[in-house]
This record gives sequence, structure tokens and C-alpha cells, in this order.
Amino acid sequence: MQRVVVVGSGLAGTHAAMALRRQGYEGELVLVGAEEHQPYDRPPLSKAVLLGNQDDTSLTFSLDELRIELRPNVHATGLRSGVVETSVGDLAYDGLVLATGSEPVRLPGTGGRYLRTKTDALSLRASLREGAQVVVVGAGWIGAEVATAAAKHGCQVTVLELAATPVAHALPAEIASHFVPWYAAAGVELRTNCAVAEVGPDGVSLVDGSSLEADVVVVGVGVRPAAGWLEGSPIPVDRGVLVGADLATGVEGVYAVGDLVARWSPRYGERIRGEHWDDALRSPAVAAANLLGGAEEYDPVPYVWSEQFGRMIQFAGNLGPESKGKLVWRGDPATGEGWSAFWLDSRSCVAAVLAVDQPRDFVQGRRLAEGSVPLDVDKLADPAVMVKATVAEFQRD
Repeated sequence: MQRVVVVGSGLAGTHAAMALRRQGYEGELVLVGAEEHQPYDRPPLSKAVLLGNQDDTSLTFSLDELRIELRPNVHATGLRSGVVETSVGDLAYDGLVLATGSEPVRLPGTGGRYLRTKTDALSLRASLREGAQVVVVGAGWIGAEVATAAAKHGCQVTVLELAATPVAHALPAEIASHFVPWYAAAGVELRTNCAVAEVGPDGVSLVDGSSLEADVVVVGVGVRPAAGWLEGSPIPVDRGVLVGADLATGVEGVYAVGDLVARWSPRYGERIRGEHWDDALRSPAVAAANLLGGAEEYDPVPYVWSEQFGRMIQFAGNLGPESKGKLVWRGDPATGEGWSAFWLDSRSCVAAVLAVDQPRDFVQGRRLAEGSVPLDVDKLADPAVMVKATVAEFQRD
């Protein structure tokens, strides 16, 4: 291959370009990015940067030594065989990695802030002044982190959530209900079962006809793949670019990674939408290897973490809200101490694990989930027993 093009200079695209060089690709390597900034790490934006604990300049990746040609402020507008159509003209390729990520789901109205880029984070941080009235729409991972930062800066914070509990898209109510007291303890008002009709520069209008004034409105109600530019192209798209476990699109020489994709998972027998840092970090190495002639698979247990209200929350697994797996608690959420919860499948293997300030439980549980190792349920329920020591006896022989 004479030229490989990576479309998207976010975390996934940048790591794809880096992986290509580190795996021996010596040809021309072009990284196309819609943002004006040098590529940077994103998770700290809603955490350390918004809290004021980290300078945004420390997030930047260095590409010079890897001979990666960055083309910033360039938007991909279309794709045809061997050519990426962009806002500054056509760009030919021999190999292609799609990594345009995702974009926020927007609510009706104008004036709402959306946290997706470094520019968004810096602008929002400047608005979080002591005494400011801040309304956050959505109590998901990002909404909770924004509320955490706003409260720390002395803002008066109200979080509006459509569901009955926070993080309802990822966790069942019996778990997420234990997150609710964290909001009040941080001085944040949480309103659940609350539907927003419209966002504006001075507040929000609710479906019930009431309204809420605000100096700052931040919307965090989910994301969707940034795949609109692929319309009319040969790339298959259905709630994300469709790829196999090898991250190939089915179009020769074209792979896709990160938030953009809906990948087939042999582990779960279904398509997985990653949408998190872990996918953007780990999948590019597999795509790069396969673009260079390899035959690797990417099929991990999905993983996400969040830092909110002084707690570290880690979750791994593929758990729907109607999951019938056996739930095993380690520790009591009511005590205010760290705790974890494990969902076990019919074979007593870890289907999913959630840990709150229990990193050791999480690391060991995630490893066992990856290996599909049966556990002793009674031992697992005892927080005094290390998770790795709960492997069923017959597995030790």
C-alpha cells in the first residue's frame, strides 16, 4: 500500500494511525480530522479538565516522530471506491480506516451545551462560576460527571432525567437506585421521570408545561454514530458502520473502529455498540494488523468507567435491563463504603460486574468475565474473599 488514510482524528483514529506505524507500515499515512486541534485524549474532558484539575495542553498526542500527516479542519463528505471526498477535495487511498466517532443526540431548541470536544469542555468550564444556575439534561455517565464538576465550582445544579433512575440505559434500577443519594449529598437536585420538551439559552421547557430557568444548560442524553457522510457509499451502515469481529467493513481495504462501529461479537452472538474509551483505545491495533494482512479478532467484554461525586464507578459486561442473570452483591451500598455487584449466567460465569470504589474486585471480575470462568456463588458473596479466589473448585483441578 502506498497511502493509508485514517478518517477521524479522535482517540480511535489517532490510535489507528499510531498502530499502523508501530506495526511496520512505512508508506504515506494521512490522518484527516474535522477539529482544528492536534489529536488529544478525551476522557479527561468531562473529568479532570472540567473540574479544573488538569491543563488541556497535557492531553495532546505527539505524531511527528511517527511521520503521520495530520490534516486538521478537514471534513469527510463522501466515499467512493479508492477515494475519500472531503471539504478540500478528493483524497485517494489504498487502505482506509474509518474513525469519525459519534455525535451528541440533540434536543429541540437552541442554547444547550453539548460536551464532546476540547473546545466544548473549555467553554463549559469557563461558564461554571460560583452561584450559576446549571441545568443538566440526562443523568447518564456524562451528565453525572458534568454535575459533579458544576457542584464543585459552587454552581446550583439541577439534573433532569427521563428515566426513574440514573444511568438507566446501562444499569437496572435495583443497582442504579443506589446512585440517587449521591446527588443530594453533593448538593445537586436530581429530578427523575422528567421529560424535557425544549432547551433554550435561559433554561428548559418541560413536557408537563413547566419551565426551569438556568444560566447554563448542558445536554447529555446519548450519542449516535457520525456516519451521515457515508450515505450513498458502499459501506454498510445500520446504527453504526457494520463490521465483523475483524473490524472489516466488507469493502476491500476498509476497516472501521471506535464509536462509529456496530461490531459483530462472537462472544455474545449480537452486534455491540462500544461508545467508550476502551474500544477507541484497543480496537485500532486489531484493525491496523488486519489492514496489513493479519487475521485478528476484536471481541472483548465491553468496559466503561466514570468518576462522579467523589467515586470511581467501573462496569464491564453486556447487561440488558431485562437480564435474568443471578445478581450477587459484595458489600452493602447503604453503608457508604465501596461495594460491587456481579451478574452470573446459567453456568455461574461472570456476565457483568459493577464496582464502586472497589478496583480490585473489578480487575479480577473483569478478567474472569473475559475467560468465562465459573465461580462459587457463596464465596463470591463474601466480600472478605478475594474475587479470584472464588473460582469453582472443579476449575482448579
